[in-house]
Amino acid sequence: MILDDDLRDRAFRIKLLLMDCDGVLTDGRLYFGPSGEELRVFHARDGQGIVDWHAAGFQSGIISGRNSAIVEMRAKQLGITYIKQGRKDKSTALDEIIAESRIPADQIAFVGDDTPDIQVFERVAFAVAVADAHDLAKSAAHYTTEHSGGHGAVREVTDMLLAASVDQ
Repeated sequence: MILDDDLRDRAFRIKLLLMDCDGVLTDGRLYFGPSGEELRVFHARDGQGIVDWHAAGFQSGIISGRNSAIVEMRAKQLGITYIKQGRKDKSTALDEIIAESRIPADQIAFVGDDTPDIQVFERVAFAVAVADAHDLAKSAAHYTTEHSGGHGAVREVTDMLLAASVDQ
């Protein structure tokens, strides 16, 4: 993928990758079993991208509007440091992560897919909407992925960020 100078500069500065979960790490659909158990499907390539991101010395986190034990489990499997669930006010969750990580907003990327993510998009250095995001989220983002949420969009972003970190 070829990035213009502005996107390359934004990507180069990133030290912390934050993501929504539903619609970004998953395809956004919610599955419930007969006993009410919640199921989610995660893409292995997205997981590998996050592992590669961490191996390069960077950090990651999730800011989600819903609570899910499955998300907590997957985040721990991948070594995701910051997990903020059940957060309708994602901007406040961002403030908490900035305080905990001591990484300023101008070194943070956020990947989202819907209107609640716009409040974070407006504050970070690199706002990314997945290909199948709501139109308002796409309009607020600096970049829109070629891949849909839950289908490799996060891997696309980590590959882009890692490439930018060595290109400069």
